[in-house]
Amino acid sequence: MKLCVLFPGIGYHCDKPLLYYTAKLARSKGYEVIALRYLGFPEGTKGNDEKMRRAALHALGQSEEQLAGTDMTRYERIVFAGKSIGTAACLAFRERYGVKAECLLYTPLEMTFEHPAQDCTAFHGTSDPWADTAAIERLCVENGVQLYEYSDANHSIETGDALRDIAYLGEIIGIADILL
Repeated sequence: MKLCVLFPGIGYHCDKPLLYYTAKLARSKGYEVIALRYLGFPEGTKGNDEKMRRAALHALGQSEEQLAGTDMTRYERIVFAGKSIGTAACLAFRERYGVKAECLLYTPLEMTFEHPAQDCTAFHGTSDPWADTAAIERLCVENGVQLYEYSDANHSIETGDALRDIAYLGEIIGIADILL
């Protein structure tokens, strides 16, 4: 049995493209998919380190509540797919509970890398206002994380050009296809 857990972002839910298509792909490959839902984040987190840390702890707490009845030991393969604050939550959860899971990190934050990041692949838009590109590049190198970058893309890995956005999404899901 295989499991894929989706850890969403503050405003990026599991029905948005990166997580929606990851779930669809995982299901097509025989994974059980658990899509987490987060509520009640503090307002004004962007650019506020203290609020970002509280949001990450909040996401971790809600992840723990929603995954409490899931026996991770019964799965032969586990993949966590996190988006933004969800990347920090998935690595924190993995570390806290000793879950052997590979991780897809969609637009990780610098704080994501405060937890062990082995067996992870990251995707980052170079115009992401939530994360400094140079810092993400450095942290990925330091942690041995494969990084895919998308020129002029924001925190949703979108540029405003629909065709370019679809091409980026197709590439990302194509990479996820190989990793799942």
